Amino acid sequence: MENTSQIRELTLRGIIIGALITVVFTASNVYLGLKVGLTFSSAIPAAVISMAVLRFFSKSNILENNMVQTQASAAGTLSSVIFILPGLLMIGYWNSFPFWQTLLICSAGGMLGVVFSIPLRHAMVVKSNLPYPEGVAAAEILKAGCNDYVDENDRLVSTNEGAGEDKDNGFRDILFGGFIAAAVSFATNGLRVLADGASYWFTQGRAIFQIPLGFSLALLSAGYLIGIAAGIAILVGSIIAWGIAIPIISSLTDSAEGLATLSSWGVSVPMDIVDSGSISALAMTLWKTNVRFIGAGTLAIAAIWTLLTLVKPIIEGMKTSLRALNSNNTGEVIPRTELDLSPKIVLLISVVMFLVLIGTFYSFVADSGLSATTAWGLVFASVIFAFLIGFLVAAACGYMAGLVGSSASPISGIGIIAITAISLLLLFLGGLNGMLETEQGTNFATALAIFTTSAVLAIATISNDNLQDLKTGYLVKATPWRQQVALLIGCVVGAAVISPVLELLYNAYGFTGATPRPDMDPNQVLAAPQATLMTTIAKGIFSHKLEWTMIITGLVVGAVVIMIDVMLAKKGSKLRIPALAVGMGIYLPPAITAPLIIGSVLSWLVASQVKKRAQAQNGDFKEMYKPVERKGALIASGLIVGESLVGVALAVLIVISISNGGSDAPLSISSWLEPIFGSSGVVEQLLGLAVFVFICILFVRRVLSALKTK
Repeated sequence: MENTSQIRELTLRGIIIGALITVVFTASNVYLGLKVGLTFSSAIPAAVISMAVLRFFSKSNILENNMVQTQASAAGTLSSVIFILPGLLMIGYWNSFPFWQTLLICSAGGMLGVVFSIPLRHAMVVKSNLPYPEGVAAAEILKAGCNDYVDENDRLVSTNEGAGEDKDNGFRDILFGGFIAAAVSFATNGLRVLADGASYWFTQGRAIFQIPLGFSLALLSAGYLIGIAAGIAILVGSIIAWGIAIPIISSLTDSAEGLATLSSWGVSVPMDIVDSGSISALAMTLWKTNVRFIGAGTLAIAAIWTLLTLVKPIIEGMKTSLRALNSNNTGEVIPRTELDLSPKIVLLISVVMFLVLIGTFYSFVADSGLSATTAWGLVFASVIFAFLIGFLVAAACGYMAGLVGSSASPISGIGIIAITAISLLLLFLGGLNGMLETEQGTNFATALAIFTTSAVLAIATISNDNLQDLKTGYLVKATPWRQQVALLIGCVVGAAVISPVLELLYNAYGFTGATPRPDMDPNQVLAAPQATLMTTIAKGIFSHKLEWTMIITGLVVGAVVIMIDVMLAKKGSKLRIPALAVGMGIYLPPAITAPLIIGSVLSWLVASQVKKRAQAQNGDFKEMYKPVERKGALIASGLIVGESLVGVALAVLIVISISNGGSDAPLSISSWLEPIFGSSGVVEQLLGLAVFVFICILFVRRVLSALKTK
């Protein structure tokens, strides 16, 4: 038994281990976010890996493990800033990712996300009944996998109960998922012997329909983690886009009257593609240029509704937490587990980060050719906007993460609101000084809106994760101020990783609308869906060509979904239809939403099997489901990390190959197999489907095997 004031908590070795884990999860999340528009919470896998590594060191303990996962999960979450940054390449303002500007905008925004959420800890973590799903799960894993705990007398107590076996099994589950996903990803994207998806297109008259299927194991796992309610909502969104909107619009492209009707609706129709006769190309173009904005409107109103519902609890929570912070100055003895960073340090960090943002933004606008007065005016306007909106967003995201979890929090909707608001502000300011009278000025204004939104998103993503980590620390009785220092370190390390990984992936695969070479394989281009969408919104506002009809339609759709969801909640129904997920179903490509939906169905099947077993054995469903839930989360995390890391590793090989005059598919053996498989790609699709189905079955069986040990 040892007093906690004398043990290791925030250590140099822990910081180094956390930094190494940070590199892995940041790279994984950057790749996944650019490919499919989703990131995953890294708290749980980071906790398991931390325990597996620190067990080889003497005097490691649960509090040190908690610090490692805190640092690593914060950095992994910061990678969500890539939802907007690639837009600067898409508009041609950047042709690469400048290291220092990217580092400073991400780290300054992330550190502000940490300090902005500190005043909320007492009310939202200590005194709140918010569930904090990832935070509670990470705490349970730490308690089960470590050989000690902090008792009610604030002493570290050693125990051998429930230690080694759970810890090893958790790490093996991550390795199991990682190895399988890495092998499949290598066969798909490296050797090119498996297809990554298949689609069946058909028409009913002139109406175009699609039955899609994607084979991404990372997306399957993401769907498993978000659960059946979100999966159903995504399915609803997909049906709205591909079962209603696309068929209606495409059916009107066969006559002058139909085209006139579409024009009156504000729908742009690419006549060259209509004349080509390719139904798949026509449908995808109509979705990209029109229908996708319905999803944008739905996401925006979902985020606004969430913010409105949180105004009262956020204000009350901030008042309570500020009173707790001020008690530090009264001279009373405060328990170690209640010590946050002092208000003076919080204020100092905020001021320093404000100055860092001022310098970073000025370096961004320095080459714009604007007068010094105009440049400084735009700098201060942008930084103050990012600072103030970021503070409001930090409170909202912290509350939303506590309510639904970090992974399900509507960061995309926050980004859409931010890019719209700053674009309208810059449109007004630009009109005052004539900046928007030239194409160059309009492009600069678009770039500045994207850069400002990057700072807001950095704040939002970290505050979205910060309180989740502090909840874990509260449950294992960690010292809050030490966790907050670990979070600050994680922001800097993660920010340092983001630029090189973005640069690597850009040169290897390219992004939609931004490729470094004209001859790149279009099938390998990373979609970067959020960055594409937010960039299109900004460009549309400055050019006065935004698809307002589609956005307003999305607002109406979102409002209807919100009303339905509210009615379901009032009736106490277990079925919910979150508007955010519906919006995602509309604006994400169907090849991405399909495996997400399948993954959510697998989570429902697993829960159903556990419920049947509990009923048959007269057992407690919640207790029986805990080990199954943990095993599923760890395997799913392994699948995500495995696929993503292979994508990053292949990017390294592609860049090396191209720099030496080689191919952008240096490991592909598809040409060797063409005499056997043919050139249609059907065999690759069938093989990909077979492997995907087999792994779905294997995944469910492996997850349910946790029941046998109880």
